[in-house]
Amino acid sequence: MSTQAPRHLSILMLHGYTQSGPLFRAKTRALEKSLSKYFPSPAYTLSLHYPTAPINIKPADLPGFDPTTATSDGRFDSSVTSDSTDNWGWWVRKGDAEPYTYEGMEIGLAKVAEVLKTEGPFDGVIGFSQGGALAGMVASLLEPGRAEVFTKNQANGGMPFPTSFEDEEASSGYVTELVHSPLKFAVSYSGFAASTNVKYASFYEPKIRTRMLHFLGQVDTVVEESRSLRLVDACVEGVGEGERRVVYHPGGHFLPSSQKQYVAALASFITEVMGWDDTSSAAEGKKNDESLDDFPF
Repeated sequence: MSTQAPRHLSILMLHGYTQSGPLFRAKTRALEKSLSKYFPSPAYTLSLHYPTAPINIKPADLPGFDPTTATSDGRFDSSVTSDSTDNWGWWVRKGDAEPYTYEGMEIGLAKVAEVLKTEGPFDGVIGFSQGGALAGMVASLLEPGRAEVFTKNQANGGMPFPTSFEDEEASSGYVTELVHSPLKFAVSYSGFAASTNVKYASFYEPKIRTRMLHFLGQVDTVVEESRSLRLVDACVEGVGEGERRVVYHPGGHFLPSSQKQYVAALASFITEVMGWDDTSSAAEGKKNDESLDDFPF
């Protein structure tokens, strides 16, 4: 009697600004545990990868930084101005208002490209906050024809296509091969579209075709809803209110990793985009949680 081979689900997890891979994993342990119930072993193998961004965020780049910070007894706290912190970012935003520029973005993208090559292949990407914005960018960069869009838009001030995403050994003078195949899905928690600066327009024009799900906090005071909805509208499936794949949760700027209905929304989305239906062992994780039926995707 033959047995069905396990289905593999490998996801790249991108942390937010000032976080790290280990910290993001600690904050999403509940999500990982819940997903393992929806996609149980041995029918599935679930693998989540948590890289740390390459840019060490200096205290002066932290929100609300005050160089005059003192200890409780009034002495100056030199540790606050240390050049070394355990805060990491995929880029550092520069400027006081739009259009912002993103310093170090090529370094952040190169780190992701390295992970794609050495730890992939991945089925999808999940990101939080700055990582959510990056998730949309990575999905975009891996789509067919996107490199040509970047090249064309350079004449209008657009950034060049990141060379780190090019597979130099496989590329020819006519066709640019990439370090990874297109992703099957992307998920953004409290993410946003990049600056309105023309440098970054090629990520979103034409719209992102990779299937993408967006989670937004109703009382998020860190990322304005309009910035998040710009990313929604930059996706093919985000065109029109009826087509938006957006899930609102009643909280703020965080990833709802333990609330049952929001984990169910994520599991339902992954099940759909991966082409796994209830006639398969995917039903095993669902049978004890009918809340999957609440989501039409």
